[in-house]
Amino acid sequence: MIDTVVIQPEVATGEPSIAGVSWPAVTAGAIVSCALTLMLLAFGVGLGLSVVSPWTGSGVSATTFKIGTGLYLIVIAMLSSSIGGHLAGRLRTRWIGVHSDEVYFRDTAQGFIAWALASVLGAVLLASPAGSLISGGASGATQGATAAASRSGPMDGYLDTLLRPDNPTSQAAGNGNETRGEMLRLFTSSFRNGGELKPADRDYVAKVVAARTGLSRADADKRVNEVVTQVKTDLDAARKATAQLAFWLTASLLVGAFCASLAATEGGGLRDGTWGSKVRR
Repeated sequence: MIDTVVIQPEVATGEPSIAGVSWPAVTAGAIVSCALTLMLLAFGVGLGLSVVSPWTGSGVSATTFKIGTGLYLIVIAMLSSSIGGHLAGRLRTRWIGVHSDEVYFRDTAQGFIAWALASVLGAVLLASPAGSLISGGASGATQGATAAASRSGPMDGYLDTLLRPDNPTSQAAGNGNETRGEMLRLFTSSFRNGGELKPADRDYVAKVVAARTGLSRADADKRVNEVVTQVKTDLDAARKATAQLAFWLTASLLVGAFCASLAATEGGGLRDGTWGSKVRR
């Protein structure tokens, strides 16, 4: 009678049965990273409101504020990702019987996965609180302006400039809500997606401005050209600001991924008691 021999998976392959990714440690590191990101973001909003002033010559300039904001995003990514990655490596299960190079790779992967999970959780869970925090801080600084802006669209300010009467006491300063609504729709549709007023529309707008404000046709044409130029300038500035913010966010994500991976290798080495020997080697 021939005895049947059962071969265990770890004996046949030489690999331990422990999973290569410690998900509890990864999840813990990701949650801590998200919490630190929100805390540092709140601190950054308060710091930004303290250095920005509406008075000329007070506070930092707009360029300095933009650069400082971008650098602070990178600092947030470095701190939160480093601590989250360190926890993901330090809290993992020890891999017994695995080569040291493979352990180093797994620790790096632990930190990278923790960063990826924190990024996804942050995009899903922290988008609304962070947006509310930033908008709330801005509204606290300019409460009256925000309340007025909530009742109007982005083009209303330009229409105010266009339809401002030359003589405020004249009858030309009437309500004209229907005309204003028509102008608002015309400007919104024309400047959407980088467009511009057509020649016929520009001529019509100049006639409306002349009739509403009491200006001569030449002065009305001049005002229309100035407002159109201002609209295009502001739209271009908004486009550049959005592009710069996207570049800063990309840089912060890349730095965060690197810091999380590096910190996880440190945490894993400290967990196994091999970090000092690795550094000396």
